[in-house]
Amino acid sequence: MTSLKKRAMRGAMWTIICFGGIQILRFGNNLILTRLLKPEYFGLMALVTTLRVGLELFSDVGIAQNIINSKRGDEETFLNTAWTIQVIRGVVIWLVCLLISFPAANFYNDQRLMGLIPIAILYSFIEGFSSTSVHTLHRRLELGKLSLYELILQACFLSTLIFLVWLYPSIWTLAIGTVVGGVYKLVSSYWLIPKYSNRFAWEPEAVKEILSFGKWMFIASALMFAAEQADRLVLAKILSFQMLGVYTVAYTLASIPREVIKQLSYKVIFPTISQQADLPRSTLREKILRQRRLMLIGCAIALAILVTVGDLIVGILYDKRYAAATWMMPILCSGIWFSLLFYTISPALLAISKPLYSAQSNFARFGIIILGVPLAHYSFGELGAIIVIAFSDLPLYIVNLYGLWREKLTCLAQDIQTTVFFIGVLALFLVIRNYLGFGLPIQSLL
Repeated sequence: MTSLKKRAMRGAMWTIICFGGIQILRFGNNLILTRLLKPEYFGLMALVTTLRVGLELFSDVGIAQNIINSKRGDEETFLNTAWTIQVIRGVVIWLVCLLISFPAANFYNDQRLMGLIPIAILYSFIEGFSSTSVHTLHRRLELGKLSLYELILQACFLSTLIFLVWLYPSIWTLAIGTVVGGVYKLVSSYWLIPKYSNRFAWEPEAVKEILSFGKWMFIASALMFAAEQADRLVLAKILSFQMLGVYTVAYTLASIPREVIKQLSYKVIFPTISQQADLPRSTLREKILRQRRLMLIGCAIALAILVTVGDLIVGILYDKRYAAATWMMPILCSGIWFSLLFYTISPALLAISKPLYSAQSNFARFGIIILGVPLAHYSFGELGAIIVIAFSDLPLYIVNLYGLWREKLTCLAQDIQTTVFFIGVLALFLVIRNYLGFGLPIQSLL
């Protein structure tokens, strides 16, 4: 077994273990906060968080990807120039948020947003000063250390947030808690690598390289925001903040398999393929598909279980205010399969410096969300909107298939095989559930 393969497998193991730990922490945090706060607070913060993530992605120039992928990724001058651009970006994000807070409050008819947006998005300003050490650990595939760091960071942040909300149960505490999380990340990032520091620098060649790669990352990231966050922006307008809060609970639980694969995609798959990008396409494709098959089989079983019992989990753990999440959960979970197909192969296109295909894929999903969700809600109510959101990853996946075909990295045959396997496993689990007397996951709708 090659050194690279060993590091990749070790990194994948650490990522899954620690990300699983983070999800458990977040889940526990969510259960506690839903008992201390009103559902509408989660709807409001979901909207504010979406705006923050949007500003971050619309200003993304691929700093992390550059450090991971560039041949100069270990040079001090290159790292300091990247850090300087990161700081400037954080300042710009916060200034822009000040400008959008007033129109956003008027558009969504809630004046609390005028204060919530500037406070919560201070996170981006503070994070801009964080060390690039995190990206360096990604580059080196030292994912055990990085994963453990992220687990401890989340534990500190979430415990602080719970304590603050217990003392002052209000929407403003949630916003301030976000800022505290940014401070924790800023300080701790400088402890990751001994004698590793950043300072202001501006090397023209490094700037040119970063922005040259970053122009496509900017497009891809902007469209990623449009694709992945537009649902909350649209739902915040057509639903009440209380129902948006319920949707956020259901979506967060349903998206756990997607988030696990996204973490593996960014932390393991992308840097691993980047180090083999010079191989002939046929050889690279064979290496990718061999490992991807095992990953998809595991994902298919896990997702089928979540579709089958997700509504029961929601019903047991959450009170009656979140009853609608029981029927949303299985519908949202079902569409996650196309996300898994996408994120297990899309890093290949990024690793061979073809981020344009990712941008095109995200644009396709954005089109479905922005046009399909309002139309489905108008025609079929909340159920129609949720179904469109659940399967909005299908166009994302189809467009990505085209890019893979163009670059001789196609995986269609493998995708068909694993999809048939997923459907078969899901059907078996649903039959067993119905036989045991629990009915179907969408029984409340029927």
